Amino acid sequence: MSAILVAGCSVATLNAAGIEHADGHVLVDGDRIVSVGPGRPAIVAEDTRVIDGRGLLATPGLVNCHHHLYQWATRGLATDANLFEWLVALYPTWARIDADIEHAAASAGLAALAVSGCSTTMDHHYVFPQGGGDLLAAEIEAARSIGLRFHPCRGSMDLGVSAGGLPPDEVVEDRDVVLAATEDAIRRYHDPSPTSMLRVAVAPCSPFSVTGGLMDDAAALARRLGVRLHTHMAETVEEEAYCIELFGCRPVEYLEQHGWLGDDVWLAHCVHLSAAEIARFGATGTGVAHCPSSNARLGAGIAPVRDLLAVGAPVGLGVDGAASNEAGELQIELRQALFAARLRGGAAAMSCRDALALATIGGARCLGREQEIGSLEVGKRADVALWRVDDLGGAGIDDPVAALVLGPQRRVETLVVAGRVVVEAGELRTRSEQEIAGGIAAASARLKARAAR
Repeated sequence: MSAILVAGCSVATLNAAGIEHADGHVLVDGDRIVSVGPGRPAIVAEDTRVIDGRGLLATPGLVNCHHHLYQWATRGLATDANLFEWLVALYPTWARIDADIEHAAASAGLAALAVSGCSTTMDHHYVFPQGGGDLLAAEIEAARSIGLRFHPCRGSMDLGVSAGGLPPDEVVEDRDVVLAATEDAIRRYHDPSPTSMLRVAVAPCSPFSVTGGLMDDAAALARRLGVRLHTHMAETVEEEAYCIELFGCRPVEYLEQHGWLGDDVWLAHCVHLSAAEIARFGATGTGVAHCPSSNARLGAGIAPVRDLLAVGAPVGLGVDGAASNEAGELQIELRQALFAARLRGGAAAMSCRDALALATIGGARCLGREQEIGSLEVGKRADVALWRVDDLGGAGIDDPVAALVLGPQRRVETLVVAGRVVVEAGELRTRSEQEIAGGIAAASARLKARAAR
């Protein structure tokens, strides 16, 4: 890593003051941002790499708050199903995943995120078939090879269909096995330092696939070890009905009974929330990963993002699993989030800058990293995305942020993660995109063949 100066660009810092520069610069040295402002910095070291920023918009690297990377191997299935129908259709295939398939799927999903400007992503992995190998290690290695800042979440399911849950029994684990494996993953991989490229969270899958006992124990484990908590919540009306029938209460009430609201928790989806539940999220600092494309694909509904922001709840963006969002790139979710908010609440419900904030500082808040990433400020990590906004898709749009959010889907021009160039001229530089595509095609075919036997 060396110093990199981007000069002559538009800069959307996403800092608390909302400062922007029409003709500005971003200077990084190693893995830190050392200068952001108008014009050029007064002093630049001789060996600094200078990038001509004319026609570019500089933003923080985007942050993806919810994903299931393994699902990249099962895209395009059950395309007309709702959530529960889709899960029932796909669980038997997922039960045959192994570490090689996981690595290929994670590589493809992470590459797609990188070329869409994402510098930090989590992954919620909860399917651990017996004999499948070390799936968490496989995706961690994929993230290292691509070069993204990674937050793998050790998921779990212990409520199989024979006990009233949704997943088939062959993909659930014993509670003691789950807790031991989760603690082992944290001790092996979790790095709490400010410069961390790898942090682990505790993430039981959902109220309809996990027992209350595991929810209790998982929360206790996470808080004992000082890591964050994540799960799915209030995604569909079917989930709400299921929780009322099984537990006698709504999903959010169920979570709160088990200690799952707090500023160390972020939850995926949260589409179906009451006004009182939204207020509780704000009061407790509970975060939400908003997944507009996946929610639309499954017909789940539109999350109350504006209401959550109004009460101070952290809200970030997620692409969700690639089997419920066959695209999987994060940049397009800015547009989707803005459109969904306006469909729900009118044209004033979300601005272009609001949407960009969800994908940057909002996501950083959800992951507990707002002091380190999510805005372009001196002292923060050198995660910078450069977007070309003077091309056919952006030329003539006066506001570069509007060009990014409302304009056509685009690849990032340059992505710097921890001071390292990961994407340049719109192409992944850390690995071969062609090799990754070939790997996932073969892995997907192998997985589907297994499932057909």
